[in-house]
Amino acid sequence: MRLRSVLTVAAVAVASGGIVAGLHVPAAQAATVCSVDFTVNQWATGFTADVKLTNTGPAVTAWTLGWTFGGNQTISNGWNAQISQSGTRVTAANLAWNGSLGTGAATSFGFQATYSGTNAKPTDFTLNGVSCAGDVPPSSPAPSSASPSLSTSTSTGPTPSCGTGIRCDGFESQAAGTPGGDWAVTYPDCQGAGAATVDKAVAHSGSTSLRVNGATGYCNHVFVRNTAILGDATYVRYWVRHTTALPASHITMVALKDANDGDRDLRFGGQNGALQWNRASDDATLPEQSPAGVALSRPLPVDSWNCVEFKVNGADGTMETWLNGVSVPGLLQDGVATHDIDGQWLNRTYRPRLTDLKLGWESYGEGSDTLWYDDVAAGSSRIGC
Repeated sequence: MRLRSVLTVAAVAVASGGIVAGLHVPAAQAATVCSVDFTVNQWATGFTADVKLTNTGPAVTAWTLGWTFGGNQTISNGWNAQISQSGTRVTAANLAWNGSLGTGAATSFGFQATYSGTNAKPTDFTLNGVSCAGDVPPSSPAPSSASPSLSTSTSTGPTPSCGTGIRCDGFESQAAGTPGGDWAVTYPDCQGAGAATVDKAVAHSGSTSLRVNGATGYCNHVFVRNTAILGDATYVRYWVRHTTALPASHITMVALKDANDGDRDLRFGGQNGALQWNRASDDATLPEQSPAGVALSRPLPVDSWNCVEFKVNGADGTMETWLNGVSVPGLLQDGVATHDIDGQWLNRTYRPRLTDLKLGWESYGEGSDTLWYDDVAAGSSRIGC
């Protein structure tokens, strides 16, 4: 798999005399909330970073460290944190075992990245949305589950298009209330507290989105199903906004019926706080749910619009997933079994034939969320954000 070769190059470069640089980013004011030691091992086109976060403010039970790169640095994988990147903006969130930080406590994580030109150091670290100097950055979104503000993200993918061969739906033709047209509400197995409606108050573009109130517990799942938009598409793109971080337990947000797998669903959701694919027929996961596997996936940021793209190739079974334009290493299934990523997935031949697209929420015991879906598109080539 490509990930192996990247790691090998990194190891050789450092061993042969790569630049080692350490920087300490101190808090600038008395009312500090964190300090960050950012140590870099750098070579011509890449680097690894060891990041030590010290909590200098009140104790926290979960943390998200954010920063902005000054150049074109692109993270390829990480460890001991769930790391996501949108353009130059990066967020690193705790795993299930390292979220609690008392005052003065520290934790460390790392990542590998590529760059060209200069590798300028980040200077604007934030802890849970508050700068290390203690003030709230002007760019931080104000969370609101009732009427969230719109936000966009920078994509490194192709220019968005809904032209020839692309089927798109932004729900603009729908009236507020129960979804209709090609979309139908469905409650697999049993019906409970889950609900799905057309929302005219929140949207990524235009004035309309699909809102899903996902409740805790298996019988409370709800989906909105479309059998027309997928066709023979290999690529799907949608925008999603949600209010609650992904739980440790397994949940599903997108399900696709696989006619080549006994009409069981191919499911996209999360586990251990990070995005995950799951095959309902044998419960295989992508990535594998080892600490290393989970670290190669990404969390789904809350209270902002996120662009999710995925490829599922029925001809050879390969899969790839992008979050805000960046390919997620742990969600790349390239047909060559790799431990911690797709070794379990490739225990059997996989040639899916997907026949519907379902957007919603399914909890298998824990976890509730409110989600908005918008600007759904499907086609035979990557659509972009």
